[in-house]
Amino acid sequence: MVDNIELVMRFHPVGGEDVSLLSTDFGGPEEALKAIACALDERRGLVLTHAKYDRAANENGVVINLANVVSVQVSKTDSDATGQYL
Repeated sequence: MVDNIELVMRFHPVGGEDVSLLSTDFGGPEEALKAIACALDERRGLVLTHAKYDRAANENGVVINLANVVSVQVSKTDSDATGQYL
């Protein structure tokens, strides 16, 4: 079993502020994108059990409503120029 890595996840909603989270819920960007795409297809929220909001010190569980999200960036590094988009 592969250890999960910390991923930077940026959610871009329609007409709202971007949300940036650090999460260790997935083994890699491909696994995270697959989970996000599945949640979108099933019209349900994305549940993260190990997430930090905007570099906060504490790890929390987070439920993200994907209804108004237009794009998601998943990356191993925190950079605007890197990552995969859904």
